[in-house]
Amino acid sequence: MNTDLLRSLRFMRRYRVVAVAAVLAVLAASAADLVAPQLLREIIDEGITGGQADVIWRSSLMLIGVATLGGIAQFLQGFLSAKASHGAAYDMREAIFDRLQALSFSYHDRVQTGQLITRVTSDVDLVRDFVGGGLVQAIAAAILLVGAVVLLLIMNWQLALVALLAIPATIFVLVRFVSGLGPMFRGFQQRLSALNSVLQENVAGIRVVKAFAREPYEAARYRSANESLLEQGLQVRRTVANAFPLLFSVGNLGVALVLWVGAVQVAHGRLTVGELVAFTSYLMLLLQPLFILGFGAQTIARAGASASRLFEVLDAETDVPERADAIKLTGSEGRVELRDVHLRYPGSDTETLSGVSFTVEPGTTVALVGSTGSGKTSVVNLVPRFYDVTGGMVLLDGRDVRDVTLKSLRELIGVVMQDSVLFSGTIAENIAYGKPDATPEAIAAAAQAAQADGFIAKLPEGYDTRVGERGIKLSGGQRQRIAIARALLIDPRVLIMDDSTSSVDAETEAALRTSLDRLIGGRTTFIVAQRLSTVKRADVILVIDGGRLVASGTHDELLATSCVYADIAASQLVGGEHAARPDSCTLEDE
Repeated sequence: MNTDLLRSLRFMRRYRVVAVAAVLAVLAASAADLVAPQLLREIIDEGITGGQADVIWRSSLMLIGVATLGGIAQFLQGFLSAKASHGAAYDMREAIFDRLQALSFSYHDRVQTGQLITRVTSDVDLVRDFVGGGLVQAIAAAILLVGAVVLLLIMNWQLALVALLAIPATIFVLVRFVSGLGPMFRGFQQRLSALNSVLQENVAGIRVVKAFAREPYEAARYRSANESLLEQGLQVRRTVANAFPLLFSVGNLGVALVLWVGAVQVAHGRLTVGELVAFTSYLMLLLQPLFILGFGAQTIARAGASASRLFEVLDAETDVPERADAIKLTGSEGRVELRDVHLRYPGSDTETLSGVSFTVEPGTTVALVGSTGSGKTSVVNLVPRFYDVTGGMVLLDGRDVRDVTLKSLRELIGVVMQDSVLFSGTIAENIAYGKPDATPEAIAAAAQAAQADGFIAKLPEGYDTRVGERGIKLSGGQRQRIAIARALLIDPRVLIMDDSTSSVDAETEAALRTSLDRLIGGRTTFIVAQRLSTVKRADVILVIDGGRLVASGTHDELLATSCVYADIAASQLVGGEHAARPDSCTLEDE
């Protein structure tokens, strides 16, 4: 059996009492199945053949009682198994979600959202089917198999040996069947993940699809993934369809052989009719577990493939581990230092940052400028430790950020990202996301500082307005202002604003800048900006080019000394100005 499938049984620990009760119910149901043929033998041999009516009545009533108890036991088995399996599925989903929260940015950069959704939903359900159904059925089948073999040997060992001739062939077919299904079901789940990824991307980007009239292309892309899934599903069905007729043929051949040999023994007086009927019943109980395992092989194979996919997530190592002896930060002045920092993203062959070093004193506002892909965002992502350096150190107040707990580090840092992600709650809930216990007055003050209170007041429900999935009911500029308010509310010592006003109009940006100038006083602030007016107001400007820090200083200083900055200011920043290039610049610098 798949080792990951066996590992998934650990999720049954909390429900082991219920699981044991389900197994006891299986034992009771199996006992009922094994007792029934003996009662049937008594009815035929002693009641009908022997003419004893009391035996017929007594054994018939006992047969009805056994059947009733067996039915109750089967009901309890199903109910208790479902209760335990759904509990295990709950724990599986919790464990996977917790692991996804713990994994670093780089993991989520590499894995498609659709694949993760499939693992948390479809794969968990398939493993649950095994834990709640397949496993219990396998236990019941094993009990029936052992019990039937023992009783067959006790009743008539010669006939039992004839019956057992069909077992090796049946087991051979089962093994070949199961070994072929595992890879097929894994491929099926992978193609289902690919289909979900296409669907998720299409739904998330439906406005772009419609804006560019790409509906036919998206439909063809979805159809291609759907056809691939269909092809894999049909391959599985063909394998199943080919195996089961062979299984039943081998089983029926064994029954026919037993009936022929048994009839000969009855004719010679070595076996009674009742014993032959009972023997045949036990033979069916012997074959039934094999057929159950045959049907259950599909569940086991699918669950095995899904369990492997689940443990790929659960076993994934984070690229930003927290040390066992990490300390909790209780306060910060906001002094940030990068010492000879190198950064290579997982899976990349080239460095994104190479030998970056600078020191930012508390309360300083730093602007980072550079061409697209130069490494500006990578620099600011290292401060809250979204990624770990591959060389060098990032220090906050002289302490390596790898030596402190992630929670305490990030509680001191407010981040406004390029993509202003909001959640499908109210405006107030989104602003208070980092500080859920914030008062309405504090939320309103943060919104006012972010120049968001004006448009919020015009909404029918004000701060109780629901923003929709990913904030879809708000404009890009409105989402950015809510994101800024969210960062300001936690009163961070270090504030990171990664191109956070790109969707805001110039008038709002000017008003917002005035508020921010007041609010960022005393905070260490990093600003990745596209507007020259924002850059000029910074205390220090860091010029990043090709992953290296090539210049630093004020706006006027850099215009006079840095060819790279002069070109960026003139051509890449919104509101750029044409300034005289430094005398040191040559044509080779262009």
